[in-house]
Amino acid sequence: MPKIQAGEVKLNYDVAGKGEPLLMIMGLGASSAVWDPELITDLARTLRVITFDNRGTGQSDKPDAPYSIEMFADDAAGVLDKLDVPRAPIFGVSMGGMIGQEFAVRHPKRTATVTLGCTTAGGTHSVPPPPESLKILTAPREGVSPEEVIRRGWPLGHTPKYIAEHRYLLEAAIPRLLKYPTPPFAFQRQLEATYTLKTYDRLPQIKAPTLVVTGAEDVLIPAKNSEIIAARIPGAKLHLISGVGHAFMDAREEFLKVFLPFVKSHPIAA
Repeated sequence: MPKIQAGEVKLNYDVAGKGEPLLMIMGLGASSAVWDPELITDLARTLRVITFDNRGTGQSDKPDAPYSIEMFADDAAGVLDKLDVPRAPIFGVSMGGMIGQEFAVRHPKRTATVTLGCTTAGGTHSVPPPPESLKILTAPREGVSPEEVIRRGWPLGHTPKYIAEHRYLLEAAIPRLLKYPTPPFAFQRQLEATYTLKTYDRLPQIKAPTLVVTGAEDVLIPAKNSEIIAARIPGAKLHLISGVGHAFMDAREEFLKVFLPFVKSHPIAA
């Protein structure tokens, strides 16, 4: 994967497919390797899919300094700058959805559409995860093998049924996810950045067509948060996927049946 200079950091990125661009923004502590390769393949059949490693992850720079959601949003805009993409659909999941909200507010002319996956607007209007989920999320990582950190986090993303029936898939993905592991300090910097999210009052400013999607059984960012976001953004479409949790891509086919028509009904040139 090549790198580009975005402000003071070098960010690792990749491009797959041809057609109108789509910028995808990953979540907390995760590099772009976390995107399901089958999802990328599906999207790249008709879109130019741009993925990148947020600062602190993958092969991007990992400065040990405070991060913020605004900073991440400007990094994403920097990726588009370097690729000469003036305007694109934005798709972010989890923390990437927080970044997507901020991007749509800060860079409205560059936002063709925005899809906000399994995310929250933060602040006092948000619905927090249950205590057992927070305990897993904030558990110390020092002294714990990277493989066990991933396995420990499975219940945050997937339903017990999915884990029981697809453990082989989850295990098979571990080497890919650990090719460029996120250092504990960088994970903590990103986690602290999520505490800077304050978009609730500004969500009505988002004018781009908006799709809000999540798993109905999300135990990390409860689905109620998606309902709150959709109600705040004029004309936003809400889609809850039953039977899946935070990792709503477990129902990839259902997601694509909603996402692709949404993006293609709002062409960039229109």
